Amino acid sequence: MSTRLDPLTISADLLYAVKTGGDVAGLRDRLATLERDRLSRALASRPQRLAFWLNCYNAYVQLRLDDEPSLDGGPLSRWRFFARDWIPIAGHWLSLDDVEHGLLRGSKHPWGLGYFPRPFPSSFERTYRLEEVDPRIHFALSKGTDKCPPVTVYSPDDCDEELDVATEWFLDENVSYDQNEGVVTVPRLFLWYQGDFGGRRGVLEFLQRYDAVRSDATPSLEYD
Repeated sequence: MSTRLDPLTISADLLYAVKTGGDVAGLRDRLATLERDRLSRALASRPQRLAFWLNCYNAYVQLRLDDEPSLDGGPLSRWRFFARDWIPIAGHWLSLDDVEHGLLRGSKHPWGLGYFPRPFPSSFERTYRLEEVDPRIHFALSKGTDKCPPVTVYSPDDCDEELDVATEWFLDENVSYDQNEGVVTVPRLFLWYQGDFGGRRGVLEFLQRYDAVRSDATPSLEYD
């Protein structure tokens, strides 16, 4: 267990402990009792906020899955899993939805296709959120399914490179491109969060940037 009080170190240590079966109780307590001014100093930049909230989200998904290993119990079960407040950070209770849609997506509505704001964000959310969504987070968040990327401990210094690796892995595993038919088939998250990518045109440009389709191609999109 880390003896340092730096919030970024604690979040990384927590996720590592979860991945390796280590002792998580003390690290969870440290996150829960962080002083707000210490958290503010630690999350002063975009890479710091990205790394911290990605690590917190992925750690607490795995901890929650230990208590509720299956998400096949229907809509109510999934709502309880993602929407209930059970994550204490600096004296404030958060849900997984709060971390994903409030803090990582800059207060965007989970059902608005990436175009509508999340209503009534808390003062905590407004203080510590990313102001602009980075669509690569969708390929870094663990959701307890087989198609989720390998869980990675993110660091502020290397966060952009690590997100590129996660994105490339996800696209390689989940996107199919039929050049003869001029069709690229993508997971439905590209539809659910279309606005995060800049609309349909932005989705295509994103796929081109990561060589999932040719840079001069303009295929039609189909959702798997």
